[in-house]
Amino acid sequence: MDYILVVNGKPEGPYSIEELKSRKIKAGDFVRSAEMDDYKEAHEVAELRLHLGFSKQAHTPQYFGSFDQRLLASVLDWFLISLFIVPAATIIIWFTPDKMMRSVITFSLLLIIPLVKFIYHIIMESSVKQATIGKQLLKIKVCDMQGERISPGRSAGRNFAKVLSVLTLFIGYLFAFFNRHQQCLHDMIAGTLVMKDRLI
Repeated sequence: MDYILVVNGKPEGPYSIEELKSRKIKAGDFVRSAEMDDYKEAHEVAELRLHLGFSKQAHTPQYFGSFDQRLLASVLDWFLISLFIVPAATIIIWFTPDKMMRSVITFSLLLIIPLVKFIYHIIMESSVKQATIGKQLLKIKVCDMQGERISPGRSAGRNFAKVLSVLTLFIGYLFAFFNRHQQCLHDMIAGTLVMKDRLI
């Protein structure tokens, strides 16, 4: 795979791995391949770590998902989950002759959709992508304070803590406006960040 290399603030290349090796690039140099969405430091790319002997360095994220990005991602996730569940429930209701049972199924959606969304967030935010589909579309992801992937347990804790953000009349979400890491209350409790990709 060939990579574009940033030299003195300007992109150069593409270069093969052998050419990058001959140029003696450093772990902190920015590179990008055709398959990457954005530039990354060389030590963040697994192939370059393998061939150039870099070790992945821990670093604190510097760019964070804004409140409007997070809100839009949440709206998209609600829409996507509802898009699957509501039609399925509608079909079941259509073929259910008992009126009482139809009412039960209809009102159960008020519990089923939030429960599915809760499980969906835990699985997706602790996955390799570190993000729900809504977050992926907005190019933001959930991580720990060093930018690393979180465990399913921490993801569950973060999503349970969202109850507190809601019970405070959503003031917990507004915490994002008053701290430099743009953390909501549930992020502070779980020790997580919502970061976005660097831009050059």
